[in-house]
Amino acid sequence: MHFHSNIRLLRRRKNKTQDDLATLLNMKRSTLSGYENQVAEPGINVLMQFARYFNMAVDTLIRVDLSKLSESQLYQLEHGDDVFLKGGNLRILASTVSDDNEENIELVSTKARAGYTNGFSDPEYISELPVFRLPFLSSEKKYRTFQLNGDSMLPIPDKAFVTGEYVLDWNHISTGEACVILTLDDGIVFKIVENRIEKDGLFTLYSLNPTYEPFDVKVTDIREIWKFVHFISQELPEPVLPENELVKAVTGLQQDMQQVKKRIFGGKGRRSREQDVSSG
Repeated sequence: MHFHSNIRLLRRRKNKTQDDLATLLNMKRSTLSGYENQVAEPGINVLMQFARYFNMAVDTLIRVDLSKLSESQLYQLEHGDDVFLKGGNLRILASTVSDDNEENIELVSTKARAGYTNGFSDPEYISELPVFRLPFLSSEKKYRTFQLNGDSMLPIPDKAFVTGEYVLDWNHISTGEACVILTLDDGIVFKIVENRIEKDGLFTLYSLNPTYEPFDVKVTDIREIWKFVHFISQELPEPVLPENELVKAVTGLQQDMQQVKKRIFGGKGRRSREQDVSSG
């Protein structure tokens, strides 16, 4: 945890003494000194108090070693461009490489899902995940594969393996793209996204299965986003339908897609608490 060194660094960059900052935060100077010297641990209310003052997310104050950032990165943080608040492009990813120094594709199965929610930033945890390579994917990009659990993204079936490309800057995600998203409350979800970062600081997430309602997720509640690349499934496709049944099926699919588009571009839905965490 980098909290103690970070608040000392940020205080000095604001040209504040311990007495100055303690007064502003309505605490004793000795208490602040204890935090900076790592002889006292702050509670959640204190963490939020520092986060509000420095205009940074609690995650940033705890997880990111600010002393290793460039001056331009620190300037952006101090002026409100916090990755955990705005979905910007400063993000630390735990990853693995092969013996020939090529990026692996780590596999997060349904069994590993719960552990991933807490261990996604832990290099030791990530190193224990199964890995593989797909030669047709770019060696210049980072990929990870997640196993779905549920039917909210049909026709992509339950237990399918979805591979995503790691997204650094969430502002560049286009509305209508499919993404695997790691959230604080819902764990790993696979959804179609509506990007509302600039206006509202959040994403609205939609299922392909129309029985599930869309819901909003604030960027402060998101930890990772992986843009959909492809999926692998053990299920066989549906058999070829006779012509008249095929026409009916296509018509139904077109109607379903129109409903999804209408929900993305024309309306806001209420959140549905879905039980299948991996795919919604």
